[in-house]
Amino acid sequence: MADQLGPAVAKPLFNRLTIIGLGLIGSSLARMAKQKGLAQTLIACDSSPAVCARVKELGFADEIIAEPERAVDQADFIILCVPVGANEALAKRIGPHIKKGAIVSDVGSVKASVIAKVAPYLPQGTHLIPAHPVAGTEFSGPDAGFATLFVNRWCIITPAPQSDANAIEQVKSLWLAAGSNVEVMSAEHHDLVLAITSHLPHLIAFNIVGTAAALEEGTKSEVIKFSAGGFRDFTRIAASDPVMWRDVFLNNKDAVLEMLGRFNADLLALESMIRKDDGEGLFQLFTRTRAIRRSIIEMGQETPKADFGRNSSSDQK
Repeated sequence: MADQLGPAVAKPLFNRLTIIGLGLIGSSLARMAKQKGLAQTLIACDSSPAVCARVKELGFADEIIAEPERAVDQADFIILCVPVGANEALAKRIGPHIKKGAIVSDVGSVKASVIAKVAPYLPQGTHLIPAHPVAGTEFSGPDAGFATLFVNRWCIITPAPQSDANAIEQVKSLWLAAGSNVEVMSAEHHDLVLAITSHLPHLIAFNIVGTAAALEEGTKSEVIKFSAGGFRDFTRIAASDPVMWRDVFLNNKDAVLEMLGRFNADLLALESMIRKDDGEGLFQLFTRTRAIRRSIIEMGQETPKADFGRNSSSDQK
């Protein structure tokens, strides 16, 4: 699996590229854009003075501006890298300061709500082209980012049917430069697919680790001490940014509840197999689910290595 960025582009794709929010995704994007030379001027924006100071020390932006209104001034490409629930208030602030023809995108794992809450505040002539890089780690903050985060990962772009074709191609160009595989689909379809591939697994992980946390102290300490691989992986997922995931579940509620209903029905069927000593039923279920893992590896989205193909050095780039 490739893990290195390609060479810098022959000339910048954008004049002024503004990235608002310098957490894991935003700082990774900024590092990638800086290394690849995607923008004549790369502007980093974050509401936290501490984050701005750290970004200045790390040196992966040409300009660091705390006020989003100033950060978007004359920008031709703006990427919102804030929690999904913060998009509406941010759009309201920056809308009057965005120039005509500018592209506005995002990186959130919920798309329909982005369109519904951001579009009304953008001036006429602005192109809203939402995107979702399906990549990440459980770490957050500007130090957590690394330029190769998106290499060989999927980025899903969800334009409206009437979106400008040239603007869509420019968003594609950015993610292709990052090393991503790009897919285009409707926002509604994206939200349903991600509800089962990402949102529901996180919900289950939060719940299982929460159950362990609620155990009596002696049992809980033994669970931690004797953690097997499965539980350790749940704790990795459950360590993800609580603000981001709170907003994901609240903004993709319908799709998550639909998938949670299907999961509950399947869980009841599994419970019935165990109660009835249905060994054949369990074997058939586990055989089918094992095939999913193999398919993911064949698609290049994972390796057959132990521990999900990760190691301690690559996890914390």
